Amino acid sequence: MQTFGVCIRNTGYCASLEVRKLYSILNDPDAEANDLIRVVDESGEDYLYPAQLFQRLALPDEVQQALRLAS
Repeated sequence: MQTFGVCIRNTGYCASLEVRKLYSILNDPDAEANDLIRVVDESGEDYLYPAQLFQRLALPDEVQQALRLAS
């Protein structure tokens, strides 16, 4: 299952992240142990960001499927 989150602030990352935008979050236990989160950002690549910049979302299966098909 893919995880998504919304950017709630982009302080220090204005060129890479848009506030209120939905992002794909990749599982990275090592990053999370250090309060980081691996996100596919505006470049289309995945990078580590401070976890407090995002709020993870629990989306219904139908919405997750629609988002996967749209990307």
